[in-house]
Amino acid sequence: MTAAPILSITDVHKSYGTYPALKGVSLDVRQGEFIALVGPSGCGKTTLLKQVAGFEDTTSGTIRIEGEDMAGVPAALRPTSMVFQKLALFPHMTVAQNIGFPLKLRKVAPNVIATRVDDMIRLMELKPEYLKRYPKALSGGEQQRVALARSMISSPKLLLLDEPLSALDVKLKKVLQAELKRLHRSVGVTFVHVTHDLEEAMMLADRICVMRAGKILQLGEPADIYYRPADPFVAGFIGETNLMPITVTACSGAQVSYGSDEIVDAQGSLPASLVAGDVGQGPALMNVRPELIRRCDKDADVDCKLPATVTEVFTKGGTVQYRARSTQGLELAIEIQGTSHLPMQLGEDVWLGWAKKDIWVLKPGEA
Repeated sequence: MTAAPILSITDVHKSYGTYPALKGVSLDVRQGEFIALVGPSGCGKTTLLKQVAGFEDTTSGTIRIEGEDMAGVPAALRPTSMVFQKLALFPHMTVAQNIGFPLKLRKVAPNVIATRVDDMIRLMELKPEYLKRYPKALSGGEQQRVALARSMISSPKLLLLDEPLSALDVKLKKVLQAELKRLHRSVGVTFVHVTHDLEEAMMLADRICVMRAGKILQLGEPADIYYRPADPFVAGFIGETNLMPITVTACSGAQVSYGSDEIVDAQGSLPASLVAGDVGQGPALMNVRPELIRRCDKDADVDCKLPATVTEVFTKGGTVQYRARSTQGLELAIEIQGTSHLPMQLGEDVWLGWAKKDIWVLKPGEA
């Protein structure tokens, strides 16, 4: 028997005047899950988070936490806690006072608050001497940990994170991403995390929810979102990719036949498991990620290949990325492990190949 979701969002709409920010969003979040909401600016992900937190009312639809309808329940009485992009630490309060503030509002005994604050300090791996300091005396990363400690001290059922790491430098962000993963694993609280950082979502989340224009386009595990995108927008948004036009000529049982003016495939067919269920005869797109394409010989025994000319080279330290243009003008991206000896040179004519197991075919659409 499947456990009931801790958070159930059903057909939620939210409008600001005539502007529809959410258009019938439905989402179930499992107990203890780490789910990331991603999408372009204005897609509705932060609006959705505010609906769950109780900072805004829905126009229609229902939000339930542990089966209880949250309609009319104020934010302070919901079993949630929210960490904002701007941490909103109180500058006139010490670290200890900031962390313990939610319990003080609930009139918890001072000795209990002090014990819980000590617990949070250890959980966040902050030094005990920080308790008497003020936020301005802490680094950005330390302030972030204080904000997380404050959000966790009241033992929320749901921790809502609205891009809390976006203002940090790259090195510190990496450290705190690891801390978030450790924190989630150690406390077992359900995390709902809004982020613009797609790599962050891939690293941290159990499932990713891709939104656009107030709707959910796809919900799935990171590997599914990345390698089996629902449409061209998801394919391009969740990471750089190659979308090559093909024509599906037949769909029969376990095999799908296709043709292409450029791609060399002796068999001209794919297992149906590599083709999205809504793809039928006619135009389609073959999706292959840049790291799955390699240089090959013209006569190499490779599932699929095509000729191209290298048009750009980007060295990125750990990886090298190439741009190439096929003989008919198709732009391709290729990414390989970093090396001191570049296997392809600018302006070089090459053959590029990939395996069928790395293909995903989807319907054309707006990218």
